[in-house]
Amino acid sequence: MRNQKRTFNKQNQDKKRPDKSFSKREQRPNRTQKPKYEEPEQSDVIRLNRYIANSGVCSRREADELISKGLITVNGNVVKELGLKVSKNDVVKYDGKKLNPEHRVYILINKPKDMVTTSSDPEGRRTVLDLVEEACDERVYPVGRLDKNTTGVLLLTNDGDLSKKLTHPSSEIKKIYHVFTDKPVTKAHIDTISKGIELEDGLIKVDAVSYAHEEDKKQVGIEIHSGRNRIVRRIFEHLGYQVEKLDRVWFAGLTKRNLPRGKWRFLTPDEVKYLKAGMF
Repeated sequence: MRNQKRTFNKQNQDKKRPDKSFSKREQRPNRTQKPKYEEPEQSDVIRLNRYIANSGVCSRREADELISKGLITVNGNVVKELGLKVSKNDVVKYDGKKLNPEHRVYILINKPKDMVTTSSDPEGRRTVLDLVEEACDERVYPVGRLDKNTTGVLLLTNDGDLSKKLTHPSSEIKKIYHVFTDKPVTKAHIDTISKGIELEDGLIKVDAVSYAHEEDKKQVGIEIHSGRNRIVRRIFEHLGYQVEKLDRVWFAGLTKRNLPRGKWRFLTPDEVKYLKAGMF
């Protein structure tokens, strides 16, 4: 706990489709029959599921499901063959829309309050994408969610595979929050949170919890891996506290260091490598 507390306090200080290529495995009804397409040159091909994932539609595993269901066309032909390879010159479509394997983009923002973490909002509220509308031509998406009133570290990307990895429960992504409550949190409740709390959707255990400032018992630092909806707020509400402010200061090794509220920056190559290697 002492080490976790130092980690949190350090973060707190930082605030100051498709025409199918012919497969050798495919059964040919007539050996003299000419295929409708030809296998692209090997130096210029990638697997179809990767092509789809590179387009920002979904992860490669989810792309395989789209292919199996016949929802992908290549050069006007429906394909269902997993492992099919396509080239950059092929026309791949999903739901009638052409896909483009875009350049990978990774953007970190320090989310302000009163912004929703969606691509668009039917109520016309500002979304986190409004912050980065001039950042790149590629279409990026939020990795996970922060509710409207929660601030702090949020990653945006068009890398479907990485997004899936970072949001899947099995990845156990580390998150640290700075919690501001309406009244001092008792030491007994700090101990209760540390041991685990039974909520309506099951037991929740945190990795570390402590006062963020010894002189202000209304400020608590909490480290957690759970991705349950509004989990930090629900923990404190269960114990009779109202969370007046909630700030995420750490997500998968990313912090808001030198990033003012409402601002953004591209991840460095080392940060991208770090995330892809799963070193979070």
